Amino acid sequence: MATVLPTEISEKAALADDAELGPNEERIAEAVPPLGKPETTRRFWFQKSKHYDLGDIATQPSVYDNPDVAAQYKPRDNWENLHRFDPRARWTWEEENKVVRKIDWRIMAWTAMMFTAMELDRANLAQSLTDNFLNDLNLSTNDYNLGNTLYALFFLAGEFPAQLLAKWLGPDRWVPSQIILFSAVSASQFALNGRASFLTCRALLAILQGGFIPECVLYLSYFYKHHELTIRLGFFWSGMFIADILAAVIAFGLLHMRGVEGRSGWRWLFLIEGLITGTVGLLSFVMMPPGPTQTASWSRGKEGWFTPREETIMVNRIIRDDPSKGGMHNREPVTPKLLWKSLTDVDLWPLYGIGLTFNIPTFSPQQYLSLSLRGLGFDTFQTNLLSIPYLVLKIFNMMALATLAEYTGQLAACASIFQFWCLPFLIYLRVVDTTQTSKWLTWAMISLLLAAPLVGWVSRNSNSVRSRTIATALYNMFLQAGVIISSNIYRADDAPLYRRGNSILIGILCLNLVLYGLTKGYYVWRNRVRDQKWNAMTSEEKLVYLADHPDAGNKRLDFRLAS
Repeated sequence: MATVLPTEISEKAALADDAELGPNEERIAEAVPPLGKPETTRRFWFQKSKHYDLGDIATQPSVYDNPDVAAQYKPRDNWENLHRFDPRARWTWEEENKVVRKIDWRIMAWTAMMFTAMELDRANLAQSLTDNFLNDLNLSTNDYNLGNTLYALFFLAGEFPAQLLAKWLGPDRWVPSQIILFSAVSASQFALNGRASFLTCRALLAILQGGFIPECVLYLSYFYKHHELTIRLGFFWSGMFIADILAAVIAFGLLHMRGVEGRSGWRWLFLIEGLITGTVGLLSFVMMPPGPTQTASWSRGKEGWFTPREETIMVNRIIRDDPSKGGMHNREPVTPKLLWKSLTDVDLWPLYGIGLTFNIPTFSPQQYLSLSLRGLGFDTFQTNLLSIPYLVLKIFNMMALATLAEYTGQLAACASIFQFWCLPFLIYLRVVDTTQTSKWLTWAMISLLLAAPLVGWVSRNSNSVRSRTIATALYNMFLQAGVIISSNIYRADDAPLYRRGNSILIGILCLNLVLYGLTKGYYVWRNRVRDQKWNAMTSEEKLVYLADHPDAGNKRLDFRLAS
């Protein structure tokens, strides 16, 4: 997010600190607590000890420090954190750092744990393939493709209903319920007996898991500033890859149960991992408070996790960073009017287009990783363990790219690194006969392809809880549509080299690079147009605009789209 007005206010506040004041002005200045030094660059965890004194005031200048416009940004009367909202609140960097660390341990860690549990139930199908899953159920690779297609289709269908339910009931109620429901379906795959039951379970699992990711992103936005959320989402997505690592390790052990009670190992894999996920779902009712000021409960303690002082810091640092977060209650439903307004937000359409195609170059090879490694001659247990190295590398790559994107502010350029990373490895898979080369070399090339780093973008350009709620769901719907495409690129008649499929992937990769360039150009143009209109206004006209104009969220002239 980029907003012009707070910057202008910051500059005025900084100048006022240095200016000489008259007697009356001195009394007024004394009545207003001093603000912290405006940050020209964002700080990261690895910079904390180098650039400022922990005893300095951390409260950043914001729109709430200008009495001419503060009233226009006041949170709604039904905002759940209103009792802790205080524009005069001040705190030090030491206090803020302690609060953020506490949020990381109490909120971020468990949210990542829930994502890890969800991914266990989503990833175990790939692990089951190494234990003759398809042969046991008399399924072909095209049946497997159909299962993946149905999963993506129903996951897509579940996005909006789940997201709207979460906004109405609250993520703290819906997300744990959601985990318990899909864990039951996952565990029931123990009893699969053929094509029909396989496809039915894939559809049920998907529709119950739909919306889970944007719900968690929305939930985290209640606790973190924009630039903090970028880095935390890197950790959040790491939970998915950690789950894939755990899935491989757990599968290595559970698949050895083949023959126990006369059952295949993959049946025990589905059952036991489903029970693990269900346990996480039950614990989530305890571990997910509704919001920063709502942590008190019978299970979390009468006083809650945070002191009144910590709640004040949490609430005001968030609302000063993004006043739009005071625009909706965390249990307020999205109305049809707000839904339509979000759907017709053309400034987010370019990102939906990118969401459709950006991940296809790696998703098709990823779906076929287990089958490809078995085809190369690796046994069941080698295949499971060899799926781990690329996941470890991907975690490091993703965190490095998220930090780079936030540090430079060049989201389009950083996001396109994903495509440039994939290109040489896809070319290798397209031109080399991997059946005639070292199986270890082929494994290395596929692993490096799948380790491509990625970075998020959508929530940065939403600028309101309403838009962020719908935009993240829409983005994931387009992402799942891309999964449907991915699931049908590698076909049985193209095996085992999939030359046609890899040619298609290279073509889509080139399309993605064009889309990134067009999106960057569009946002630069939109920001330039807004700059011209905003800068042409007088100070009085700007105040009138902020007070009376119907523009909201990312349509405001003082908002700049991240590019």
